[in-house]
Amino acid sequence: MDYNALLKPGIAAEKKQIVAAGNTADSLGSGGLPVFATPAMIALMEMTAVAAVDHLLPEGWSTVGTELNVRHLSATPPGMEVRARAELLEIDRQRLLFSVEAFDNAGKIGEGVHGRFIIENERFLKKTAEKKQPR
Repeated sequence: MDYNALLKPGIAAEKKQIVAAGNTADSLGSGGLPVFATPAMIALMEMTAVAAVDHLLPEGWSTVGTELNVRHLSATPPGMEVRARAELLEIDRQRLLFSVEAFDNAGKIGEGVHGRFIIENERFLKKTAEKKQPR
């Protein structure tokens, strides 16, 4: 499959989320304060990268996360909206590299890079299930 024909650097997506009780540091166990949790910010960034490219792949294909290097720069209180942006930076065969950022109404709260890998769903799940087999 020619992934370069399907995907081009510059493809981007945005997703939004309201900071609520279920995505705060104290509720996710990543801290004791009622602020937007780092794991929630990372999940939003990853969902945004998925949204940028998965719809462009053939049926039965998707991407899986392989690496993440993110800095959480600023706390966001409950009730505020967080917006994440992911932009495809490069394609190396099946490996994709994204720039990811997150913002609240006061400015940038997170930034980093996120790697994903293009997989064929059925083959990937078969290989994963084989891990349960006794050796």
